[in-house]
Amino acid sequence: METAIRRDMILDVEIVDLLNHQITMEQQASSKYLAMASWCDQRELRNSATYFYKQAEEEREHMMKIFKFVNDNGGSAMSPVATEVAHEFESLRAIFEASLDAEIEVTKSIHHVFKTARKVGDFTSEIFLQWFVTEQAEEEEKVRDILDLIDLMEGMPLKMIDERIPTE
Repeated sequence: METAIRRDMILDVEIVDLLNHQITMEQQASSKYLAMASWCDQRELRNSATYFYKQAEEEREHMMKIFKFVNDNGGSAMSPVATEVAHEFESLRAIFEASLDAEIEVTKSIHHVFKTARKVGDFTSEIFLQWFVTEQAEEEEKVRDILDLIDLMEGMPLKMIDERIPTE
């Protein structure tokens, strides 16, 4: 007996593969942010820890948004597995640099999926991904602003810098 399929897939097969890759990237980003939050928590950098805990949750929400989108449109979302993440960092600045690198990597991936969706005429995915394009621009800007703050306060005690890290 064949299992009933809920609905026909309206997404391009190549896009489903790319979205499943994106799901894994979002899960990996969430795991990285949890490790960063833990590092900050251990050093009593409360605002930085709060910032990274929120980022971890946000990345998980992004993962779930894509996961649900794939399934809701007849595709098959794959449950991601997070690979090993770094838990040790040189400094608070190094953590935020790693965060920016991760955001840039996710942005490049989102742009690639978006461009591919446009190329293959998968308008459903293209429209869905527009939100992520805007979100990634905001995420990168937020981390760049924090790095500017850290540079501006160079030489100040970490606690003073941490007090100025946005938690919202």
